[in-house]
Amino acid sequence: MEKFVIQGGVPLSGELTVAGNKNAALPILAACLLTEEEVLLHRVPRIRDTEAQIALLEQLGVAVAWVADNSVRLCAAGVTDVTVDEELSKQIRASFLLAGPLLARFGEARMPPPGGDFIGRRRLDAHLDAFADLGAAVEGDRWIELKAPAGGLRPCAIFMDEPSVMGTENALMAAALTPGPTTIANAACELDVQDLARLLS
Repeated sequence: MEKFVIQGGVPLSGELTVAGNKNAALPILAACLLTEEEVLLHRVPRIRDTEAQIALLEQLGVAVAWVADNSVRLCAAGVTDVTVDEELSKQIRASFLLAGPLLARFGEARMPPPGGDFIGRRRLDAHLDAFADLGAAVEGDRWIELKAPAGGLRPCAIFMDEPSVMGTENALMAAALTPGPTTIANAACELDVQDLARLLS
């Protein structure tokens, strides 16, 4: 059996540069879809999940360039496609974070089932209920098709049936381009949610 043996009594010293948080990077990468302006992100960890999210964005038409080891420049000005790639989506659950910004900016999104690690049943209800509260039509079972009403999404009060982190992040991004105040109750408040909110502000 593997184990850690810790010999105490020696004070820690030195410096450590802390890596960026993957769970903060994934929704922030998705948020670049909300604008035609260039977005420059620093301290993005170059790991499988962030690389997969970037590949999904590139497939939609986002121009991406790594400008340093952990800095990436994104520009979604050329995005016209709202159908997210199914094969790439199988790699990460965070692929579903593209739904909110696509719906907000383009008024529609076609989402395949997200992939990622299987750690038990992980519902999408929190996301879909929030989109419906904002006025979107939600259709489909395996593939989800989202469509905003004429005139776009509308501000509202959303009550999350569970404080879902990704559900809260999708609701934040969907509401970001909606004129007027939207209130999200029972929202997740993890640090990665707060990081996304700061970016949107």
